[in-house]
Amino acid sequence: MLMPQVNQSRPAETTSFLRSFQKPFIHGTTEKSATLPAHLTRTSKKVGNNQSSSVRIRRSVTPKASLIGNIVNKLTSNVNVVVTVLPTLGGVLTNVGIGKGIDDAKDLLGQSLQLELVSAELDPKTGLEKKRVKGYAHKTSLLDVGEATYEVDFDIPKDFGEVGAIIVQNEHHKEMFLKDIKLDGEGLLNGSVTISCNSWVHSKSDNSQNRIFFTNKSYLPSNTPSGLKKLRGEDLKNVRGNGKGERKSFERIYDYDVYNDLGSPDLSEKLKRPVLGGKEHPYPRRCRTGRPPSRKDPSSESRNTLMFYVPRDENFSEVKTVTFGAKTLYSVLHALIPALESVIVDENFPYFTTIDTLFDEGIKIPPGEETKGLLRSAIPRLVKAASDVDDILQFEPPEPMDRDKFFWLRDEEFGRQTLAGLNPHTIQLVTEWPLKSKLDPSIYGPAESAITKEIIEQEIRGFMTLDEAIKEKKLFMLDYHDLLLPYVSKVRQLEGATLYGSRTIFFLTNEGTLRPLAIELTRPPMDGKPQWKQVFTPTWNATGVWLWRLAKAHVLAHDSGVHQLVSHWLRTHCVTEPYIIATKRQLSAMHPIFRLLNPHFRYTMEINALARQLLINANGIIESTFSPGKYSIELSSVAYDKLWRFDHEALPADLISRGLAIEDPNSPHGLKLTIEDYPFANDGLLIWDAIKQWVTNYVNYYYSSASQIQSDEELQAWWTEIRTVGHADKKDEPWWPVLETPEDLIQIVTTIVWVTSGHHAAVNFGQYTYGGYFPNRATIARTNVPTEDPTDEEWKYFLEKPEGTLLQCLPTKLQAAKVMTVLDVLSTHSPEEEYLGEKLEASWGVDPYIKASFEQFNGRLKEIEGIIDERNANSDLRNRHGAGIAPYELLKPFSEAGVTGKGVPYSISI
Repeated sequence: MLMPQVNQSRPAETTSFLRSFQKPFIHGTTEKSATLPAHLTRTSKKVGNNQSSSVRIRRSVTPKASLIGNIVNKLTSNVNVVVTVLPTLGGVLTNVGIGKGIDDAKDLLGQSLQLELVSAELDPKTGLEKKRVKGYAHKTSLLDVGEATYEVDFDIPKDFGEVGAIIVQNEHHKEMFLKDIKLDGEGLLNGSVTISCNSWVHSKSDNSQNRIFFTNKSYLPSNTPSGLKKLRGEDLKNVRGNGKGERKSFERIYDYDVYNDLGSPDLSEKLKRPVLGGKEHPYPRRCRTGRPPSRKDPSSESRNTLMFYVPRDENFSEVKTVTFGAKTLYSVLHALIPALESVIVDENFPYFTTIDTLFDEGIKIPPGEETKGLLRSAIPRLVKAASDVDDILQFEPPEPMDRDKFFWLRDEEFGRQTLAGLNPHTIQLVTEWPLKSKLDPSIYGPAESAITKEIIEQEIRGFMTLDEAIKEKKLFMLDYHDLLLPYVSKVRQLEGATLYGSRTIFFLTNEGTLRPLAIELTRPPMDGKPQWKQVFTPTWNATGVWLWRLAKAHVLAHDSGVHQLVSHWLRTHCVTEPYIIATKRQLSAMHPIFRLLNPHFRYTMEINALARQLLINANGIIESTFSPGKYSIELSSVAYDKLWRFDHEALPADLISRGLAIEDPNSPHGLKLTIEDYPFANDGLLIWDAIKQWVTNYVNYYYSSASQIQSDEELQAWWTEIRTVGHADKKDEPWWPVLETPEDLIQIVTTIVWVTSGHHAAVNFGQYTYGGYFPNRATIARTNVPTEDPTDEEWKYFLEKPEGTLLQCLPTKLQAAKVMTVLDVLSTHSPEEEYLGEKLEASWGVDPYIKASFEQFNGRLKEIEGIIDERNANSDLRNRHGAGIAPYELLKPFSEAGVTGKGVPYSISI
């Protein structure tokens, strides 16, 4: 039979032909699939909400054939299967591409999707797997209706039993994205069945390994239906791989590796970076890509590919790819940043008023032919069309600046943001005096702080003694001394950068606000000079005021670095990747804990890969705009080694460890906060409690005893792998929770869910709000304070033009533009963001109890929205309400798309 040629442009006559001969679907069979019959009768069939055309097979039967058919009908039942496939860029349904015509022809010939129905039970007579029912599903709706459907009718044996899984083989030469598979018919024991796939299925030509999709019903390993046990193990084996070879883009292999791909030693010796992961630089593990080593540094992996591999189902969705991924972050880093570098002179802002031009006038960008129009479509919030030739990068004023232009200057705002700003995770209670460093004094100088009892008592002006202030829990501190001091000498060798170790002391007022009392900046012995340290305090003379402002600028740069590298990157993005890998490798897709955690891992591996490629890499955005420079990610390794503990990632434990709360069974949440008006803690505990109740209901439904936890081999392997492989450098720490009871599992899972949702939301979606006007929290301090070994000329300039001295310390024009642009993108909610408790997962809806528990969870989150609004309107809560103060909304559960400063997604999706 001659087939018409189908090219990618698909002329009208070809389209007409394809429409008139829409794909036939053939009754499935346990034997070899039937061939196309001679007589086809066109029928109309309703598929879902779409009216679609199909072609049914009409068989010409003889009386003998009719008799056989009647016998078969008594032994078999009909089941209709409909597969929904989403249109994707470059996938099998795309209208372009060299293989489009081939795939259309394959559909016509009956070579599209091969399906195998698997019985959930073994044959009781033989003890073997029941014979699978096979057949080809064919397209029964066209792309122009939005979703394509593939359909097949199966005749299955009456004793086939419950369908437990479907095995899919994609006969096309392109991958396709399966949304779901629906089964309906008299042959189904439990009525209609929906299998939620939401997964890419590779082409048979790329990989002959079939895909396995289990029904939405969840099973513990011990309860797995007999007919699915072997398949359950086979599916897990498929995703683990063999640890060899370079991973291909269509694969879904989960494995571990160290962070050895941040540098580019083949390009330059200056771009070489140490391996993170191992005894020298402890670190969580990332996903293995298997790329070859660099030529000049065998310990480093080459970066010779445009995209970094992540397992196929971890990639952004088509909507997110268009609205955020390639079209936004790539546009910013590959088009906008180079454009900025070509038009902005890397110099200081001469006056603070010139900073306002970024918001009032913007920066004119003449894009090249490749980028013309790209930027304004990718980031329309920032890039506007000025003419047919030029674009304008114009920033929108962040909300705090819009409310109070001078908010960043005020000490009360400095104190407030430690509790309700971008980095509320590092403030801690002062419990000992004098303050002392734990670093080696023979290397870093005298350990005792220069902040003395006399300085503190002078600042609190007789309200109480130092001892009374400590006893009454009135003194708090940002302590970046020991973390940063070892890097001071290294950073000062970099061009345009400096660093100190720092401590900042705050006093808790009777109004519940924090008043900054003192800042200590320390330089270790270096370059033949002894240790230098100085304490700065708020004062009422011109010179002292400007020195205080400069000291604050340094502390805020330290806080920005610790926020981005530790509170944000390390404590959410980085430590979560091993949780994801272990979950996919050790928990079956039908395991209830897999299905509970899976929404909380959406897109995290993809955004982490983008970060390794473009943000935290050698000479990337972080290194070029943050104080630690080339040592930035290495510094996060030190924080992981010295500070990170899984058990302290739980919000209550975190607050207790910092002295911000004590256990109190008579108080809400079982805690009494040291600072009653602590917006992050107050709102965070509402989210924490809601999560824990939902997790408790879910876990207790599946596990009624400790023995079930201990005998669940998948669950135990999962927790063991997280501790000993994903976090191998901390595997021997005594603080890892044991996993022996349902209560243990509830605490572990609640902690993971909190980190991926509430914790991440609190440190991510306010980045532009608080960092968009960069003097509020500059990411880098470039010059020393003028009292550290000043020259006569430097001191004279400071006295004559202190504003100029401060502007020299703050980021340059280019650094500011880079950071503000990236912070805007990273603060953006995608249009298809999924918020905590908003969407019922299909597997949760199977069981009425789990569904009801989720609805309770959803209802509680809606209540929390109202509670937060009430708190922001309460004039007694001065850390979130007052003249010019932006409300604290970072932990409001829901949000619209865009830069909103609120919304708690399920996962670390940006």
